Amino acid sequence: MIKFVSWNVNGLRACEGKGFSDAFRQLDADFFCLQETKMQAGQLDLQFEGYESYWNYADKKGYSGTAIFARRKPLNVSYGIGIDEHDHEGRVITLEMDDFYLVTVYTPNSQDELRRLDYRMRWEDDFQTYLRQLDSQKPVIVCGDMNVAHQEMDLKNPKTNRRNAGFTDEEREKFTQLLGKGFVDTFRWKYPEQVTYSWWSYRFQARQKNAGWRIDYFVTSERLKSRIEDAKIHTEIYGSDHCPVELTLNED
Repeated sequence: MIKFVSWNVNGLRACEGKGFSDAFRQLDADFFCLQETKMQAGQLDLQFEGYESYWNYADKKGYSGTAIFARRKPLNVSYGIGIDEHDHEGRVITLEMDDFYLVTVYTPNSQDELRRLDYRMRWEDDFQTYLRQLDSQKPVIVCGDMNVAHQEMDLKNPKTNRRNAGFTDEEREKFTQLLGKGFVDTFRWKYPEQVTYSWWSYRFQARQKNAGWRIDYFVTSERLKSRIEDAKIHTEIYGSDHCPVELTLNED
């Protein structure tokens, strides 16, 4: 069995002060992917026995950033998607393994008044092209904060959020497109009717009221479907405004 965990930690140093290391050990994953680390090199010496770590930092301090802790050694590691417009914010890390690629992503937010929606659309097209190139070589597992609630059941208040970042028709359509290109939303495939969220606003006691959004995903190449053992959303784990999500695959 191979276990993957993904977590938008919303600032790793802050999250470490709220029990990140305990959650890391408790979840005991083979691959533990982080988004929104908000760090620069040398700011936090966080190591776990038996794991190598890989970091992609944004040029801008205190912003974005991704990391992967891996218990299995990759053949290759790459950072970004090879397009300069997208590769200054530390949003993507890819590990090439023997029989799959693991990609962690922190998808750009379209922001208030959708001022970054046009950029987000270019990102989506370029990122999907990147994933399809990888997928033509070996199966892909992509995880992270993809900043979209795909279906109405994926957020508490779909009607009032129709034109808000993360639930625009445009963003949802891009996710539908991705699934149409030979990829599968593992949690929704495993649990077609289950309503569970992975992010809650810090405002309005949203988490206590469970007024959340499911915007953190494990998406895999369609041909890995037969190996999907389980997909989980760890709503019991605190420390960030997101909670960790998990995928377990059977060994090939």
